Amino acid sequence: MSRGQPNIAIAHWPGMDLFGEADLDRLRALGLLLNDEPIGAWDDETAAVLAEAEVIVGHWGCPPLDAAMLDRAPKLGLFAYAAGTVKMTLTDAVWDRDIRVTSGANANAEPVAEFTLAAILFANKGVLWRRGPADFSALSAMGDRQWGNHGRTIGIVGASLIGRRVIELLRAFPHLKVTLYDPYVSPEEAASLGVDKLELNELCASADVLSIHAPTLPETMHMVGADQLSALPDGATVINTARGPLIDHEAFMPHLASGRLYAILDVTDPEPLPEDSPLLEMPNVWISPHLAGSQGTELARMTDYVIEEIRRWSAGEPALNEVTRDRLATMA
Repeated sequence: MSRGQPNIAIAHWPGMDLFGEADLDRLRALGLLLNDEPIGAWDDETAAVLAEAEVIVGHWGCPPLDAAMLDRAPKLGLFAYAAGTVKMTLTDAVWDRDIRVTSGANANAEPVAEFTLAAILFANKGVLWRRGPADFSALSAMGDRQWGNHGRTIGIVGASLIGRRVIELLRAFPHLKVTLYDPYVSPEEAASLGVDKLELNELCASADVLSIHAPTLPETMHMVGADQLSALPDGATVINTARGPLIDHEAFMPHLASGRLYAILDVTDPEPLPEDSPLLEMPNVWISPHLAGSQGTELARMTDYVIEEIRRWSAGEPALNEVTRDRLATMA
């Protein structure tokens, strides 16, 4: 059922230019844009906008959709979140109303997957650890490690949107073997992805690179702990672009301090690290400031997705990436 041109409101951190004027014009082409300046809090000043909003476009810093807010938005039919996780924005009150929730997580997955692919290739090549001018006598080895991207095994932890996209990108490198740990994926589904499904300890024991893409759930905290880290072969690299607490950093430290393992960490625990953290000084640890996700020009991809979600909802079509109560329980 077509809904025509809806009333649209925008909510995210004030002061962040997440939607440019061209983006706002595209939203205006879909319906009536109720506010040019984003809503940063549900209060009396925004009550008039909420009263008319049929669509709320959320982005980073969007305040939670709680019962009090929803009472002020009786016409709301779509919450289209332009960024990734909606867990900090949704409350149970949303599921009691006839509101479609969509996420731009599939759009945000692309730059994270690209970052991960680069990290995997650089890790196997030793690029991040071997710096300085050319020394051809030392190019073939660093310690006892043999470097290169031929015949390596990449262990993927979590067939999330990002994990699946990493698997897709790795298909361009048939000389790399890809294995997967995900308790929600059957062996048949893993085979359809072109990977072997293994239990976590088994996956770790065979991985030259361990790349983490699991959601943050109570059962995934410290899922890569002492047993898994000890199972990794000498010289293996751990890549984490998910969330810091998925790795037990206390158990990780001895393996890194000894130089037995390498790490590429876009997220840490805690985040940010204290200035005196030994991780910041280790030559076998490469840390980036949580930048794998969308930034700069990559924000346009999320904007494209949220605009398409509004168009689909208005036209009575299925969503690209709908979030349901059941699905949210296993999402990042």
